[in-house]
Amino acid sequence: MTDLTKLKIAEARDALRKGDVTSAELTEACLSAIDKADALNAFVHKTPEIAREQAAAADARIKAGDAPALCGIPLGIKDLFCTKGVASQAASAILDGFKPEYESTVTSQLFDAGAVMLGKLNMDEFAMGSSNETSTYGNVINPWRRGNDDAALTPGGSSGGSASAVAADLCLGATGTDTGGSIRQPAAFTGITGIKPTYGRCSRWGIVAFASSLDQAGPMAKDVRDAAIMLQAMCGHDPKDSTSADLPVPDFEAMLTGDIKGKTIGIPREYHMDGMPAEIDALWAEGRKMLQDAGAKLVDISLPHTKYALPAYYVIAPAEASSNLARYDGVRYGHRAKLSHGDGITEMYEKTRAEGFGEEVKRRVMIGTYVLSAGFYDAYYNRARKVRTLIKKDFEDVFAQGVDAILTPATPSAAFGLGEMTEADPVQMYLNDVFTVTVNLAGLPGIAVPTGVDKQGLPLGLQLIGRPWEEGDLLNCAYALEQAAGFVAKPAKWW
Repeated sequence: MTDLTKLKIAEARDALRKGDVTSAELTEACLSAIDKADALNAFVHKTPEIAREQAAAADARIKAGDAPALCGIPLGIKDLFCTKGVASQAASAILDGFKPEYESTVTSQLFDAGAVMLGKLNMDEFAMGSSNETSTYGNVINPWRRGNDDAALTPGGSSGGSASAVAADLCLGATGTDTGGSIRQPAAFTGITGIKPTYGRCSRWGIVAFASSLDQAGPMAKDVRDAAIMLQAMCGHDPKDSTSADLPVPDFEAMLTGDIKGKTIGIPREYHMDGMPAEIDALWAEGRKMLQDAGAKLVDISLPHTKYALPAYYVIAPAEASSNLARYDGVRYGHRAKLSHGDGITEMYEKTRAEGFGEEVKRRVMIGTYVLSAGFYDAYYNRARKVRTLIKKDFEDVFAQGVDAILTPATPSAAFGLGEMTEADPVQMYLNDVFTVTVNLAGLPGIAVPTGVDKQGLPLGLQLIGRPWEEGDLLNCAYALEQAAGFVAKPAKWW
């Protein structure tokens, strides 16, 4: 077989079943590609020994005829997932040296399904960022370039390492997490597919928390079918997570018929933002036409509270982060600052956090602590929670009117250059989440599908938002969009 790393999960599964290739061969091909791609800075903890061991076990399982769909498939794992005995730092200096003694539920399920872990992937520190520039490991580089320009571009964030690795064919799929768009925005920036399932569909146990009421794990893959295969293995009820839903997991792949005749797709008027680039607008119009041609009925809808989503998100998420990050104190694990004579426990906390947390994390912790403080709790946090309820109701009203899915842009632009949206104006960076945060606030499933390229040859994606717990239906709509768009562009290899 030719370049094994270019295989999709479904193709590799079929080749493994037929005996055309072994998991060991597939794994070696990926390990070799990873070693040649250090310029991308996507993999930050390589685990070749674990990968080879898991690949050998997968080959034995396939030979015995007892192999789920993911058996033998090499994946990358975002550094936010705790992996037993392997550094799990959430890309933060404060967790330097932390190697958990347990496995996150999602990675346990993937390994039970026979998946192979190639290593841990770079990300924004504690998943806080939209460009993968806040990591203690340094920036991730997008494998795509603008035309003949050599400028390094962002792969998006926070799952930037996952997006870059999948787009560059270093792994066949990767785990991501999405708190305000951290799966869908990087997927759109790198020309891959990423789905954030309904809140509660994937267990959060063993995933380092950012904002507990918004965080959700999901797959990042080369196409919709691969995302469906991975998602099925990642989902399921987990008694260790109180927010995990006790619902059966359907066969998502079997639901990919591509038939969306009679489906109603909503087009929200509030997503026509002022100053939206013409290319994004044109792509959205093209997407509408594709779905219409596939037999769907398009209706204009209103989600009136959309304009309050970003401010509400940037109150709720930092508030939950400031609470979650209080556990990093230098006492039990991770980094501890060197103390001067006479320093007490307060000085230890202060120095450890000052050294361990990056600037963006400090900024969000301070915002979060402020909005939760006695004088401002009602003015900010409680008000934001009320807005969140209104946003959720907007979606419920639309779905009650018979809308099956909602089509929107995934991002307000194509990938931008690293350093282009710097410290000077963090709010400009926050605007990257404008199309994605509503989905997290409402706990809905959302998927980003690559559907075109801009005039500089960079990928652009569209987002479909589905009804709660109907990921299968959403994946099928995305599959129809993917078939119509026929996106096959790949980055030219420069690394």
